[in-house]
Amino acid sequence: MKIKLAKHAGFCFGVKRAVNLALSTVQKNGHKNIYTLGPLIHNPQVIQELEGKGIRNVAPDARVKSGIVLVCSHGMHPDILAGLRCKKIKVVDATCPFVKKIENIVLKLKKEKIPIIIVGDKDHPEVKAITGYAGRLSRVIESADEARRLPRFRKIGVVAQTTQSEEKFALICRILKAKADEARIFNTICDATKKRQQEALKVARQVEKIVVVGGYNSANTKRLVNLCRELGKPTLHIEEAGELPGRFFHGVNKVGVLAGASTPDWIINEVIAKIKTMEEE
Repeated sequence: MKIKLAKHAGFCFGVKRAVNLALSTVQKNGHKNIYTLGPLIHNPQVIQELEGKGIRNVAPDARVKSGIVLVCSHGMHPDILAGLRCKKIKVVDATCPFVKKIENIVLKLKKEKIPIIIVGDKDHPEVKAITGYAGRLSRVIESADEARRLPRFRKIGVVAQTTQSEEKFALICRILKAKADEARIFNTICDATKKRQQEALKVARQVEKIVVVGGYNSANTKRLVNLCRELGKPTLHIEEAGELPGRFFHGVNKVGVLAGASTPDWIINEVIAKIKTMEEE
């Protein structure tokens, strides 16, 4: 059985930066009250590894009274950030630079009093953080149908969650342009997401089945799964090698392996090794 690993798989720049910041914070400060308000990245195995090094993952609304707080790669609501700084708690900002760029865009639009449309998942921590910066003039939409139901605007600004689908964002933008005299469109989907989605489609067309490795709560990983399934390709989503069912590979000559932007290399390597072992058995 031939295994085709996607060229763009594993940690993206923003995730790698966040994990490195977390590790350097431990090295500089020891195991002294270091927290993240919610997971640093969306991969439970990495979070478990970081907890073993002394970084505690607590609830987003937890009341931290002292120590150091790492801002997650998805960003943090500005009110929470301000509250931490008022308490003189040291903050290490591990926000992905692509997310930080969106925060700066919406702040500028807010200053100009332009209504802001955020295309993304309402419950995702990145979108919640961006909404905090955008303020009351903003609203989040998740679908083309929601876009069609919006009223007409004189001016609007439009941004995207970094892990949005290019096709979905383009469709929604076409609808929004028809609803505004002036629409400022900012394609804020990050390059890593674009490359992974393009590669997913390429690999899916070359193989019989697909294995996608990544956290079940990872938005970019779930988009890879959905893209492959929309092509009609049998697709398995797992977090680690132990979840691989042998029956999935029966009669398969070519299998593709994709991985989300929060999936470390060691998990990807374990999955590939497990597939090879299953084939030998």
